[in-house]
Amino acid sequence: MSGNTYGTLLRLTTFGESHGLAIGGILEGFPAGVKIDVEAVQHALDRRRPGQSHLTTDRKESDRVEFLSGIYEGESLGTPIGFTIHNSNQKSKDYDKLKDVYRPSHADYTWDAKYGRRDHRGGGRSSARETACRVVGGALAAQLLSKVSTTAFVHTVGTITIEKSYSELDLSQVDSNLIRCPDPETAQRMQAYVEELKAEGDTAGGIIQCVIRGVDPGWGEPVFDKLHAELGKAMLSINAVKGFEIGSGFQGSRMTGSEHNDRFDSLGSTITNYSGGVQGGISNGEDIYFNVAFKPIASIKKKQSTVNKEGEIIDLEIEGRHDPTVLPRAVPIVEAMANLVLADFVLRARVSKLQ
Repeated sequence: MSGNTYGTLLRLTTFGESHGLAIGGILEGFPAGVKIDVEAVQHALDRRRPGQSHLTTDRKESDRVEFLSGIYEGESLGTPIGFTIHNSNQKSKDYDKLKDVYRPSHADYTWDAKYGRRDHRGGGRSSARETACRVVGGALAAQLLSKVSTTAFVHTVGTITIEKSYSELDLSQVDSNLIRCPDPETAQRMQAYVEELKAEGDTAGGIIQCVIRGVDPGWGEPVFDKLHAELGKAMLSINAVKGFEIGSGFQGSRMTGSEHNDRFDSLGSTITNYSGGVQGGISNGEDIYFNVAFKPIASIKKKQSTVNKEGEIIDLEIEGRHDPTVLPRAVPIVEAMANLVLADFVLRARVSKLQ
């Protein structure tokens, strides 16, 4: 089992592969004495799990988390929290034809270039199955953020986008439809588009927007560990993510300074929020909001031209069970990574006060 670690003080290590017996993780740095809501963790996993609707992969996994250490009588011990999630619905034979083939826009070729060999079954370690462990870590991290609410939602699918500001939306309605878009009319058009692409054997990309409320002024560091830089790093570590922008983002580059500046209307409060809640790398107390761009899933059922290990041009038709879009299942992943970043800064602040 191979593992990778994210975080500074609150450190999440994930391990396991999509076609192994299980995946799992270890969360280090979690303080002692915190009441752990296991049901909240499981709820977050249920929102990410495969097979939850016809807009996701047909793979059926219960994704029940089993805690192995670090929790006793419902509270954290301060020792590493270990957990596992068993895989039960692998179909490795679906990938037999891909053993010596490089799928377009997958990690197949780059994995071979780095390691010299790879697990072709579902992408091995590069599979998005690993993100279930992030959801567990993020759901635990959220329990260190009592005053903070983190809500992500599908903002854009292809060219279909919400035309309203997040402040005009009822974010409590994110889970009211399969696509996880809080604007009902836009959600219907998004779902119809994804269903059309699925019937054609194609996939859709899009944008997830995340809104964080309740962060006090002062979180973040002024140079390398800027709050928005850490959020960007976390989001860009998620499978299929190709872009990150906070606040006005790229649109802000087309504005003048007089248009873009967030003027104060009282101490700690601004009239506008083009900064996205972060100035100088440090939170200013306003809502933090950012967009995360996901590419279309690379596993499509249409015939494609590619190459094999011998460099021969071949035709490829990918079989197996794949999502027509990653977006609905990626919503809890975005929330999880955001919460891991925020909780890490909370612990940094605690350490700083002790020094």
